[in-house]
Amino acid sequence: MDGRGLPKSPGVGPPGDGRRTVEWIDLAALMRIESLELRARVLVDGLLAGRHRGPRHGQSVEFSEYRAYAVGDDPRSIDWKLFARTDRCYVRRFEQEIQLACTLVLDNSRSMLFGAPHSKGEYARTLAATLAYSLLKQRDAVGLVHFADGPTEFLPAQARSGQLHRILVSLSRAAEGRSTGLPATLEAVAATTRRRGIVIVLADLLSELDGLEPRLAQLQSCGQDVVLLQILDPAELSFDLGPQGILEDLESGRRLAVDPTTARDRYQSRLNAHLAELETLCRRQSVDLVRVTTDVLPGEALARVLERRQRVLARRRSAA
Repeated sequence: MDGRGLPKSPGVGPPGDGRRTVEWIDLAALMRIESLELRARVLVDGLLAGRHRGPRHGQSVEFSEYRAYAVGDDPRSIDWKLFARTDRCYVRRFEQEIQLACTLVLDNSRSMLFGAPHSKGEYARTLAATLAYSLLKQRDAVGLVHFADGPTEFLPAQARSGQLHRILVSLSRAAEGRSTGLPATLEAVAATTRRRGIVIVLADLLSELDGLEPRLAQLQSCGQDVVLLQILDPAELSFDLGPQGILEDLESGRRLAVDPTTARDRYQSRLNAHLAELETLCRRQSVDLVRVTTDVLPGEALARVLERRQRVLARRRSAA
């Protein structure tokens, strides 16, 4: 707890400042909102207000060049003086309009159904919708990949009108996979993603890590920065099941009676070893790892993604 009695984020690495304006947002009330888009708007307005410049309003953008008008462009960007001289429509292109391709990779396996009062999957979908909404507002191209034992749905990264709606429709689908195949999914993403950008994984990352590191390296060799958002329910960290518990594997359906008192120490030892291995792997590959539990607002996760985005854009400008 911090000095105000608010829960601190368990995220790995130095905390971001995305929680500075969240006191008025109640997580339980937020998750009761049925509309993913409305949840995303509330989070973006509350967590990220004032953090980044708008996509093109005001004088915080720099004019770069003209380009031909295309269907879907904002008519306000047309240079009407140039139209009067040339009888052709051109739009003013600003530095911030340069798009970054961002691919959201969402765990859609049944293990994400775990959690109360809302599941890890529902939390991950809310976070994915918020990221999509925020990045599209900044004129980035955003795509979405669902995975279970492998990729199950692929929505290519686009920035055109209607992309947010397509992402939200895709996010509304229920978890269905019986296993988790993140390495195979990242291999497919690397093979199909042509533009340099950011790959953002939203998953519990509790499955075996075999094969994950080579796929992270493959993505980076293709020009992709990678952020892993590890989403966990608090009970998975504490193993708090009460005096006796029945465990069910949500992917296989297998049920097992355990004595939490005797099983807790062994469970937490193995969990801590797994989490430490994941952290070491991410450090070796220079991958951002942000761990967030479903009982806190995802301010740090959002902030860290946007900070990575700014670093990528800064690298592009320096290389130009």
